[in-house]
Amino acid sequence: MKKVQYSTIGRNTFLASFLSGTLLFLSYMITKADFLLILGFYFVVIAAVANLLVLLYELLEFLTDVPDKKSSGNSVLLLLLNIPIMILYLFILFTYHM
Repeated sequence: MKKVQYSTIGRNTFLASFLSGTLLFLSYMITKADFLLILGFYFVVIAAVANLLVLLYELLEFLTDVPDKKSSGNSVLLLLLNIPIMILYLFILFTYHM
């Protein structure tokens, strides 16, 4: 079985967004500090723009030469994984914060 490969920029963008978002989320859940909600909102906006730019780059890379750029296609899927994670975090926040 072959190891799934990701492009460096796609993997690093996913990891940075995921780890930073999770750190902010857990920090808020532990401390209940309201400034973390505001910081988290700005983080989501900035991360969404950054992820979208990298996603478009990876998608264009993949579509220009599909057989040689499988890692770019895998990175697109990895970056899209941030969306349901964000929705889950928002669901938890709205459920327990309200």
